[in-house]
Amino acid sequence: MRRTLLLSAAVLAGLALPAAADPQSLTLLSMNMWGAGANAQKPIDETVAVFKAVNADIIAVQETVPEPDPCTAEVCQATENSRLKDLADALGYHYHEFKHNTDNHWADGVLSKYPFGQETPNGVGVEIDVNGRKIVVYSMNLDDAPYQPYQLLNIEYDKSPFIKTAAEAEEWASKTRGKALELLVADIKAEEAADAQFVMGDFNEPSHWDWTENAVKAGHQPLAVNWPTTRGVEAQGFVDTFRTAFPDEVAKPGMTWTPTTSPDDKEDHHDRIDFILAKSKELKVISAGIVGEKAPEADLVVTPWPSDHRATMAKVAF
Repeated sequence: MRRTLLLSAAVLAGLALPAAADPQSLTLLSMNMWGAGANAQKPIDETVAVFKAVNADIIAVQETVPEPDPCTAEVCQATENSRLKDLADALGYHYHEFKHNTDNHWADGVLSKYPFGQETPNGVGVEIDVNGRKIVVYSMNLDDAPYQPYQLLNIEYDKSPFIKTAAEAEEWASKTRGKALELLVADIKAEEAADAQFVMGDFNEPSHWDWTENAVKAGHQPLAVNWPTTRGVEAQGFVDTFRTAFPDEVAKPGMTWTPTTSPDDKEDHHDRIDFILAKSKELKVISAGIVGEKAPEADLVVTPWPSDHRATMAKVAF
């Protein structure tokens, strides 16, 4: 009886129950920089201006170096220096550059207001200390060839055959990016103890949330496809921050590819292939949007625009 009374007193005094941690909010940005603008002979200041306009806490970047010519599935070796350190210096951020230019990745990095820890076991992500909480960020630039939307729409891009069905698209997507997904999932599982994980980047593959029957009826997509990469990441407990904020794929398509061609260009197909996918036990998506060259395609307009992709942003709490 005495032990029970003492325990009750301790609970009432707040000694036995630790205080709940305050929610941590983060503003995130993911951008394929097109060689930090260098592929279009743009000054690096234009990319810096995008980052300053968003004022993100953590920025996943792809194409930190100019893409060489030629760049094929067999050979795509950088011939110039990375722009990532210059970007970090301009912002006053920490930076981490991944060394993998294999396994379907190309020139990825992360900029952060918070200090970095170690890389994930397969080197596709990096830990960050956010006020004592461990988060893991993956910056992904997955293989763009074969590109299944072009295969389906008979648009010449590489030597891959044209295809007709959703099943063929899913099969080709798995062959193209399956190894990268396998390594990513292994690292996600290895980092289960993290307070939050964020998979960001240019997947070079659309989302299963966008290629739906409703999108087909609206004329946005040629057919419904269960794209395997986004579906595979979400199977690990992640949510698509943009689709969480904007669940109607017809009213808000969120096209990130591409501001360099018109929507009716017969040699292209506009789509959402850049993502911020998030996972945490207490995750809340506060807002999301597209950053680009003009409205209504972009929720935040920055001109001049330095890339052939629009960027995607999100604010989350966990």
